[in-house]
Amino acid sequence: MSDPLSLYSGKHVLVMGLGVHGGGLGVARFMARQGAYVRVTDLRTADKMQDSLDALESEHFPHPITYTLGEHREEDFRWADLIVKNQAVPFSSPWVRLARELGKPVEMEFSIFLRLYDGPVLAVTGTKGKSTTATWTWEMVRHWRPDALLAGNLRVSALEALPRIAPGTPVVLELSSYQLEGLEEPRLAPRIGAVTNLSPDHMDRYKGSMEEYGAAKKLVFLHQRPGDWAVLNAYDPTVSAWASEAPVGVAWFGIGFSPGRQPGVFVTEDDFLWIDASGEQTLIAPTSDVQVPGPHNLANAACAATIAILAGAPLSAVQAGLKSFQGVADRLEYLTTLDGVRFYNDTTSTTPTSTIAALNAVEGPIVLIAGGADKGLDFAALSSVAAERTYAVALLEGSATELMARQLREAGANVIGRYDDFEAAIRAAWRAAPDGGSVLLSPGTASFGMFNNEFHRGELFRAIVASLAPVENPPS
Repeated sequence: MSDPLSLYSGKHVLVMGLGVHGGGLGVARFMARQGAYVRVTDLRTADKMQDSLDALESEHFPHPITYTLGEHREEDFRWADLIVKNQAVPFSSPWVRLARELGKPVEMEFSIFLRLYDGPVLAVTGTKGKSTTATWTWEMVRHWRPDALLAGNLRVSALEALPRIAPGTPVVLELSSYQLEGLEEPRLAPRIGAVTNLSPDHMDRYKGSMEEYGAAKKLVFLHQRPGDWAVLNAYDPTVSAWASEAPVGVAWFGIGFSPGRQPGVFVTEDDFLWIDASGEQTLIAPTSDVQVPGPHNLANAACAATIAILAGAPLSAVQAGLKSFQGVADRLEYLTTLDGVRFYNDTTSTTPTSTIAALNAVEGPIVLIAGGADKGLDFAALSSVAAERTYAVALLEGSATELMARQLREAGANVIGRYDDFEAAIRAAWRAAPDGGSVLLSPGTASFGMFNNEFHRGELFRAIVASLAPVENPPS
């Protein structure tokens, strides 16, 4: 591993976008601890990200961090030796263009991390399932290597953890399309790059172009080197077609086995099977070992197992992780049962496709809580499924809610109301749910407006549900 101290000590580093998810915070702390002169610039004012600022101010660095908040200034970009931009800032930003014109290098957290760490990096991307799959991969790998690190788009900074990572430690990353954009110019890629699936998302960022969105996702493997692996969904027509663009090895996963697509892990009938490059089959475990609901999670498990096996994890570790995994907070997370009604928190379902998967995973009559901020997505397919799978729908107000409400009603779904008060929506959903039913928060949209982000939405949901009545034991 390169010595980061020798690279950044005394450098002027401009962190562009501190954000509230921890990425910018991790970059700022890493650079400041290595002796860099760090300046943070963010269009948000201090009151919008006080927790992040408090975290920085609580630590003593070799050089105090300085701030430009509520605006960006040309003088800060001229001052910098290096600009590290937050994933929320597109490369098309005029401030990024200014940095280019000034001849300043523009990096992102994971381009820096991949430059500095030459150990095994196992990355997962995709429209849905990437958080679950990355965490499940880590669960399997850590049964083999307890020092394995889980980081990335999970509010954990891999760069900040870098000085503590021992050589050879497996690092599992969840990477969004925004984060992957930073790997194109330096032509970097993780050792194993997996794509769970692809469906419309972030069309506001990608101007309605699935081609642009897919191009960002492909960066998880496009610049791999000999010995690396792309892990692709055999049953996603778009993702599987990318095999022809993979520069090195391709492995597969899926529900069912597609002849000729191997090696990989496949779910056939009631079992997980590892099929090596020669076609030899090895039973991993029965699907009954999986503790999280939904057929989509069988695909997530198969993807995770493929990654773990390619990384070198023994079959015993894969089996142990397959069985011990209990799911991820905010992803179809069971909370409690109140008066015969189950509550599930699926706040990170921010696309119609992921909400459809949640509706197909939860049993019994469902009262869905959905709606929120517009990302340029259509809700026709979700509305059709909701009409069949839900007992009722309570909508949260937001810029996408008018379209969602219209399409839900046209499909025949029972929309019981639109709410600009979260607690009122939750109580209305609870009242509407029949005995033996479920209240499912799975918005199908972004969170901004009523909430700071999707995690804030999930935190409030937990708190409000906990205030309704005492918690009971989960269903068996």
